[in-house]
Amino acid sequence: MRGAVLILTVCLFAFFTSLYCNQQDSIPEGDLLVLTVATEESDGFRRFMRSSRHFNYTVKVLGKGEEWKGGDYMSPPGGGQKVRLLKLALEEITEDNKIILFVDSYDVIFSSGPKELLKKFQQTRHKVVFSSETLVWPDRHLEDKHPHVREGKRFLGAGGFIGYAPNLKEMLSDWSGEDNDSDQLFYTKIYINPDKRKSINITLDSKCRLFQNLHGALDEVVLKFEDGRVRARNVLYDTLPVVIHGNGPTKLQINYLGNYIPNVWTFETGCTICNEDLRPLSGLQESEYPVVVIGVFIQQPTPFLTVFFERLLNLKYPKNRLKLFIYNQEPHHDEQVRKFLEGHESEYQGVKLIGPVEDIDPVTSRNIAFDVCRDDIDCEYFFSIDADVVLKNEDALKILIELNKPFIAPMMTKPGRLWTNFWGALSADGYYARSEDYVDIVQGRRVGLWNVPYVSHIFLVKADVLRTDLKDINPFESASLDSDMAFCANLRNKGVFMFVTNMQTFGRVLSTENYETKHLHNDLWQIFENPLDWEERYIHKNYSKVLSDNLIETPCPDVFWFPVFTDVACNHFVEEMEHFGQWSGGANTDPRIQGGYENVPTIDIHMNQVEYDKHWRKFLLEYVAPVTEKMFPGYQTTAQFDLAFVVRYKPDEQPSLRPHHDASTFTINIALNQVGIDYQGGGCRFLRYNCSITAPRKGWALMHPGRLTHYHEGLPTVEGVRYIAVSFVDP
Repeated sequence: MRGAVLILTVCLFAFFTSLYCNQQDSIPEGDLLVLTVATEESDGFRRFMRSSRHFNYTVKVLGKGEEWKGGDYMSPPGGGQKVRLLKLALEEITEDNKIILFVDSYDVIFSSGPKELLKKFQQTRHKVVFSSETLVWPDRHLEDKHPHVREGKRFLGAGGFIGYAPNLKEMLSDWSGEDNDSDQLFYTKIYINPDKRKSINITLDSKCRLFQNLHGALDEVVLKFEDGRVRARNVLYDTLPVVIHGNGPTKLQINYLGNYIPNVWTFETGCTICNEDLRPLSGLQESEYPVVVIGVFIQQPTPFLTVFFERLLNLKYPKNRLKLFIYNQEPHHDEQVRKFLEGHESEYQGVKLIGPVEDIDPVTSRNIAFDVCRDDIDCEYFFSIDADVVLKNEDALKILIELNKPFIAPMMTKPGRLWTNFWGALSADGYYARSEDYVDIVQGRRVGLWNVPYVSHIFLVKADVLRTDLKDINPFESASLDSDMAFCANLRNKGVFMFVTNMQTFGRVLSTENYETKHLHNDLWQIFENPLDWEERYIHKNYSKVLSDNLIETPCPDVFWFPVFTDVACNHFVEEMEHFGQWSGGANTDPRIQGGYENVPTIDIHMNQVEYDKHWRKFLLEYVAPVTEKMFPGYQTTAQFDLAFVVRYKPDEQPSLRPHHDASTFTINIALNQVGIDYQGGGCRFLRYNCSITAPRKGWALMHPGRLTHYHEGLPTVEGVRYIAVSFVDP
């Protein structure tokens, strides 16, 4: 038995030894040379070279600095210039063992290295291997002349092929075409000629083991994340192609894949290229900072514009290296723009304003803004920002410049929604579509730099892009697209990558749809549409401590005192009521209330008179109800009220208020101006407890029970004017 086992072992060893010895030796990686054509250094070319460096390919670039005359994918045929350049390059190669990989560059990325490529090439047992396609192009009449394949794609793709130098020389020996002739048609005619196909020893990579052309094959290709690597997998043939080519109208898809391949972003490492090719600004003198033209665009009535200018002013960037271009289409905002410029125009290197009286349309205004940067030899960047952008990050401009991209935008969101200022994909008709990774990017599960097809509201673009790629076109005009979409389409057509970064939190975009301008301080009415911005503008900075740190005082029994409004909120409410001006006469007869009779009247304006009753209830629910439920355990309020109003006390009008109970379960009394500054005297006295509050703080609320226990009076105002906001809650 042992003898039989020994004989079997020897035989198996001999078999596998013989099999190994009969195999071809692996092709040395040094025998491989990558040739590509790139007449200019575009974003796509830089991506291609980065992927080639990642896998240590040896690349020689042909045609650098030449004028491109080979057409483009949008106006076929073309590509003959590539054949001419390749033919010239092959003439300089004398080694017969040299293997040439010829690929496009602007829309190609490597997903694996030379070792795998050469192994797969060797396994084809042919001297020249072309990429394959599902679609026959550019001459459909040649379809029947293509040889059939047992499985896989049948038609030749000219964007990628690999072969021995002598065989490629033979293949190109008959080329005498023009630069704008079709390279695809030239190679196709060689391939469908049986004699030439055999003589040169050509085959197709029918199952996409070496090359993956995306045109006509988008459903076949998925990202594969495995063991810290990212590959493109062809699910139709279960192969992992080495070269990925976004041929034809698949530039968006190659851009998407290029956000991950090769190992640009993985689940294990996150973004691996985000700190490459940076332009650090730290350590520079102010005079060394790049000059930036900031374009501000006010195209519709926009809430919180004053705050927008405050944030613009607070950007951490030397103002003497900034020039402002402000376009304001709205007469409503003239006063806010004027006040900003009156106070700060001299701080900037220069300011250009286009207002409503110039009657310039928004598209033209953006082109004029670009020209301000184009025509200024010192301008290095144009920073475009719409007025509805809430730019919270004061370092945003520096961050974007340091990332050193031709075009980059900070990701902006709308709170509580999946809306952002970028699109992850486009639909077939050029409108919004959601990419597979969109939600993860928006929610911060994937963080990095993302090449996307559409950006709006805010971006930074290098002046060189304006002076070259966008020089001779009107980038915002289109017969079928709005200005933002036209701009992005033109950038895509010029090969300019639009990057979005979500590596930091930058801010958000306001909702402007329901913004009305009929009031004095219209931002007060934004508590529903833009609640976060309303809160930042109008709610006291220490309000959060009321609930978390128990920042609640008890100046009298069961009377609770806490901060709720900012000074700005108080001022706006006072100014809004005075602007409205229809103060009651302080008489007992009052047609504004149910029954028409007020037992203890004040000189006041009701919230519903200025159409603020719904907004005031929202305020009570969001910012008063939580305090009520904290201080009166077991009681839950719905913040209903019959009366909510602003009271005015003046010595010569109504200086005080006689003792009374409030028609409420509890009352809120908010001081809207400051004792000792705006008025003298005033305050509130609770008779039952003989307890007075004579120094109410501006923006602080008094909360106390209304009926039975807290009989109280308003103490006399002896000088100036006192304002309070009162709410009888849960009557």
